[in-house]
Amino acid sequence: MIALGYSREIYESAEQILAERRKKAEDLAAQRKSAFYGVCPQAAEIESVLSRTAIIAARAVLSGGSAREQLTRLKAENLALQNRLKEQLNSFGYEEHYLEPEYSCKLCGDTGYIDGKMCDCMKKLLRAQAYDSLNALTPLKLSTFDSFSLEYYSNKTDGDARSPRSIMEGVYANCRRYADSFSLSSPSLIMQGATGLGKTHLSLAIANTAIQKGFGVVYCSVNNMITKLEREHFGREEGNTDRIILDCDLLILDDLGTEFRTAFSCAEIYNIVNTRLMTQKPTIISTNLSTQELQERYTDRFASRIMGEYVRVLFCGRDNRLQKLLRNQS
Repeated sequence: MIALGYSREIYESAEQILAERRKKAEDLAAQRKSAFYGVCPQAAEIESVLSRTAIIAARAVLSGGSAREQLTRLKAENLALQNRLKEQLNSFGYEEHYLEPEYSCKLCGDTGYIDGKMCDCMKKLLRAQAYDSLNALTPLKLSTFDSFSLEYYSNKTDGDARSPRSIMEGVYANCRRYADSFSLSSPSLIMQGATGLGKTHLSLAIANTAIQKGFGVVYCSVNNMITKLEREHFGREEGNTDRIILDCDLLILDDLGTEFRTAFSCAEIYNIVNTRLMTQKPTIISTNLSTQELQERYTDRFASRIMGEYVRVLFCGRDNRLQKLLRNQS
């Protein structure tokens, strides 16, 4: 993902995290130095001399003239001092870099930049912060497979048809297998069914599992997503939500069909679905709309792309939320 176009808040959040990592590494190094110098005063003396030679070398460079001989001598003295310090560390059973800060990123030292160019660690952090920002209002931690209950689905059958509970047992098992085996080549899913049947719960459970496996997941209601895209598109808000949505490893769009329908919303939704299919990036869509209603609300072309490329997951039963409410009141 390119690192341009993030809001100021995203940059500030990422820089703050790097600053905290850097400070933690340097504080720990200072603590190790203090403890080691306490048992090995010679090491402290060597460090003091090393600091003085560095200052003398800097002055020699700034003074101009012929400082080559002096710098050569200082370099030899510095190397000898470093070897003495290494011997002191080894004598106490420590590695030669024991007194140095252990930064999370060895390349940039947790500064986020290398020779003025953004380090990969900073790019990844910006991406993660952008995901967190989009997912901020999502109860990702509240929905897991273990917390999903089948007790609200009826065991009653209608003739030769399977019971809602039997059907939903299969849906649950398939969603769990999808999550456990999720990869960048996983198929896209469309979860269809009435309100309150568990579509949001199981899509969030898949999101949780994918996040735990290290994938970048963005979860958002279609209504909130369109609102954010409109604000950024028309210059009322900073950000690059469109890029994040198109590039994330797994995109979960909840409640397709509840958004206010405009030419802009229809075009954006089709572009997201079509682009992610073309780039073979998995997407999960949940909707209360039937296939016919998808055709009527959007276009035949949109419905055709969904039904032709997505795996359909059909939910059935009665509104679980209403049943829970009635049970709690009884």
